[in-house]
Amino acid sequence: MAKPRGLLNSGGKMSEFQIYLQLGFDHISDLNAYDHIVFIIALCAAYPLNRWRSVIVLVTAFTIGHSVTLALATLRIILVPTDLVETLILLTILATCLMNVFRPLEGKIGRKTSYGLALFFGLIHGLGFSNYLRALLGMEESIVVPLLSFNIGLELGQLMIVAIFAAAAFVFLRLLGTPHRQWNLFVSGAAAGVSAMLLLGTG
Repeated sequence: MAKPRGLLNSGGKMSEFQIYLQLGFDHISDLNAYDHIVFIIALCAAYPLNRWRSVIVLVTAFTIGHSVTLALATLRIILVPTDLVETLILLTILATCLMNVFRPLEGKIGRKTSYGLALFFGLIHGLGFSNYLRALLGMEESIVVPLLSFNIGLELGQLMIVAIFAAAAFVFLRLLGTPHRQWNLFVSGAAAGVSAMLLLGTG
């Protein structure tokens, strides 16, 4: 994968931190690589607007998970084939959608299970992020600053996706009066359909 030279060659105008921050943000918000976007949307779909604190904890668990494997895989401590990682990411989307529909979220056990799964799925997505970051690093002498700033960029992009989804949910749930169950089924069904089609395409 070639480096995006427009950013990486702009060292005189942007610091190394800013460059990799922008690259991380652009990577997760790229509509041409939408598997991570679909996963984040599916992750939030089961929660009504009054459960926003649970969404924050859920997204934080996902963040912790992908931060760990992003660091380990970028440092080449763990290496997993790209094709396998891409397939596993699509399976996390499908599994999340199925759980949204069939698994209750109420109660302490249900919430802890959701957070644990978000953490575990984050570990898988971190492997996907690392494949992109390793291609960007090239001959960098140190990866500490790129790794940190890229991860922060990912989180900023992730928060943007959550905010956009929350705004859409507000329109449908509060302004249009759509029942949350129907909203969850629609969003989860659409996300599951996308992941299933991509899985079939990779077969």
